[in-house]
Amino acid sequence: MRYRTLGPFEVGAIGYGAMPLSIEGRPDEARAVATVHAALDAGITLIDTADSYYAPGGEPGHNELLISRALASYGGPTDHVLVATKGGRGRTDDGGWTVDGDPKHLRRTAEASARRLGGEAIGLYQLHKPDPAVPFAESVGALAELADEGTVRTVGLSNVDTDQIREARAILGERLVSVQNRFSPAVTDSEPELRLCAELGLAFLPWSPLGGISRSALDGPGGPAPETAFHTVARERGVSPQQVVLAWLLNRSPVVLPIPGASRPASVRDSAGAADLVLSGAELALLP
Repeated sequence: MRYRTLGPFEVGAIGYGAMPLSIEGRPDEARAVATVHAALDAGITLIDTADSYYAPGGEPGHNELLISRALASYGGPTDHVLVATKGGRGRTDDGGWTVDGDPKHLRRTAEASARRLGGEAIGLYQLHKPDPAVPFAESVGALAELADEGTVRTVGLSNVDTDQIREARAILGERLVSVQNRFSPAVTDSEPELRLCAELGLAFLPWSPLGGISRSALDGPGGPAPETAFHTVARERGVSPQQVVLAWLLNRSPVVLPIPGASRPASVRDSAGAADLVLSGAELALLP
């Protein structure tokens, strides 16, 4: 597993997005814990969660508590594992998502997340999404206070634009270490944010990094879709298309840290393998 820098931390170049373990269609507890353990066995040291990762009608913090139990039951050391969580979103009973960037709410949720994750300072706490009803500077200011008080060690942002990154940087300074936006072969509109992160030395964590690569998702009414360049390279290298996508993302910039999700041990092991997949210049020329 190659390593990359995330603020003061050195983490595996491929992280793990644990959301699938707690939302709709989630696996049972045994398989969920086995998936986290498989990620650790494969060298993954960054686990991304959120207090809002729970099924509709459930309780906030399901995913955080699951991650905490999985780490506690792991047979090896876990002190080097960075658990990154998020606050500022919630679920509705019909499966929707809410947003709440009120400073008082963020303080309460951060303190609750810290308790669920073991009571120590949260390694990386991220604003899940800007709240249009709350001035952005007020939400970010609450995270700055949490960092000053020791509730969180470092701060990240999610689902933000370049202006918001610059505004948060002015408030947080070196306490801001990462940005988590959607980025994949199918969705590349956060390219400006990625470039700014590289300029500022912030880690860029693509969420849903495998979007658009599934063959079934590419199929149309006329039948199977033509093979993509990612599938072509994967077939020639004897690896999965998902590994090729993650290796392609790592090649985009040294600040990129993909966090693919998985609900099965085999899937997370496959994703981790992308950290050691180096694409050739000819292969990269075939890809977007």
